[in-house]
Amino acid sequence: MSKKRAYSFRTFINDIHLWMGIGSGIIIFLVCLSGTFLAFEHEIKEVFLESIEVKEQAERASVQHLVESLKASNSGFVTGVTIPSASNEPYKFLVKKDLKERRGSKVLVNPYTSEAYKVEKSGADAFLMVMFRLHRWLLLDINIGRPIVGVATIIFLILSISGLVLWFPKKMKWNQFKQGFKIKTKANWKRINHDLHNTLGFYSCIFILIMAITGLCWPFEGYKEGLGNLIGAKIFDRGSFEYHSEQVSETLISIDEAIAKANEVLNYNGELSVSFPDKRNNYYRFSKIADANWSPVTSDKLYLDTSGKVLNVEWFDDKPLNTKIASLIRPIHTGEIYGTCSKIIYFLACLIGTSLPVTGTIIWINKLKKKNKKKKANVVLRKSA
Repeated sequence: MSKKRAYSFRTFINDIHLWMGIGSGIIIFLVCLSGTFLAFEHEIKEVFLESIEVKEQAERASVQHLVESLKASNSGFVTGVTIPSASNEPYKFLVKKDLKERRGSKVLVNPYTSEAYKVEKSGADAFLMVMFRLHRWLLLDINIGRPIVGVATIIFLILSISGLVLWFPKKMKWNQFKQGFKIKTKANWKRINHDLHNTLGFYSCIFILIMAITGLCWPFEGYKEGLGNLIGAKIFDRGSFEYHSEQVSETLISIDEAIAKANEVLNYNGELSVSFPDKRNNYYRFSKIADANWSPVTSDKLYLDTSGKVLNVEWFDDKPLNTKIASLIRPIHTGEIYGTCSKIIYFLACLIGTSLPVTGTIIWINKLKKKNKKKKANVVLRKSA
């Protein structure tokens, strides 16, 4: 009679990996599948976006003139503009029909001809909104779907760590290690499926861990605050510069003078975004992303009062490391942090994440079939004995 194997630590980890994976597989599949589309959200929208052709001419119209033109066409309240560094791209104005609107509409304007085009939502916008809601709430009510996705993310985090433990061979020899780095394409389909799960899971593990650790900031407020306390900086800190002048300046600068002043202070080529003064904030707010920047999402900020006085400048490179990390949690999660390169990596990691519940389930089914065959074989042997 054969001795029963002892229940080892590796068996324990394997059981955790197996049953947690089976229990959360469908949710992880849906969250990762939607994440693959969201990795290139902006690029997909741009493909379906009708734009206006801009040909460089001798002179651009002033921003003030373009603002007045938009107001005259009853587009609404113009609250800001983004000026690209390239001379053959349109200006992007933010227009609100009602100042109580949260986001408003985007209007593209040719700076040479004043031709304006309101950006309308396409089928891609509707599809990506479905993907967003699937990714964050499983298309359920926010209060129901958000915690479900949060718990599934925690499980995925545990699965990634336990999977990494299981990836290491029992015997720490190079010949054993080598098998975990490649997929044996010439083997039978069961072995190929096993390698797809084991090897691809290993290569994507670090990115899945990053996505899971940062992704938990959305469903769980307590986690977000705890991670912020650990880092030493507030995550998703949207607090803006506070300034209220009791004295009304007699010399008010124009929008174009304010933009010229901003480019003088932020003296480098880059995309400049401007938020105009309003009843709540009586100053100009500028955000500029350098063309030569290491990341397309890090920007320097400048605050300018209506008389042209510089109120505050926030240089991203001068911020402490913990503050930088806290401010970049979202682009670190979405893969925007390094632009196209990191988006491709995240897209592939999400694609692999989508496949892992499928390949893992197939491995489990194959093992069940193998156990059933062994049981039947043992029964036959006992009967024959």
